[in-house]
Amino acid sequence: MVENTTYTMKFRRRREGKTDYRHRLHLLRSEKPRLVVRITGNRVLMQLISYKPAGDEVLVTANSLEVKALGYGGHTGNAEAAYLTGMLCGKRAVKAGIKEAVLDIGLHTPVNGSNVFAALKGALEAGMEIPHDEKCFPKDDRIKTDDGKAAATKILKE
Repeated sequence: MVENTTYTMKFRRRREGKTDYRHRLHLLRSEKPRLVVRITGNRVLMQLISYKPAGDEVLVTANSLEVKALGYGGHTGNAEAAYLTGMLCGKRAVKAGIKEAVLDIGLHTPVNGSNVFAALKGALEAGMEIPHDEKCFPKDDRIKTDDGKAAATKILKE
């Protein structure tokens, strides 16, 4: 009779396709907070998270619905809302004394000009230092329209 199996079960979140642990370990080794960007159909969610052995700690958070409350009248799931949410999150991080981070886009496929990189551009323009490549950003006409300029000036004044 066989005592042990030769098959090892993978972690539950790996089996569900939610977490890439190899990539997560690579991000954690930088010892910088992670700027986590998640894009849904109707929202852009951003969090600045630091690693703690007892569990990750959320330092700063921003949501595209908060940008709508600041005067942005457009859809909350597009590139302009992502840019403004990134600017809001970056402004809050700088105010909390956090200047640098690494970008964590999770299982999102990195496509040049996508909403994830619009959020990154907003965080960079708010004063954060995040490693990036300039060619990944969307064009300015997609993220800086007349509708969002009023909200952007409100965010920068806070």
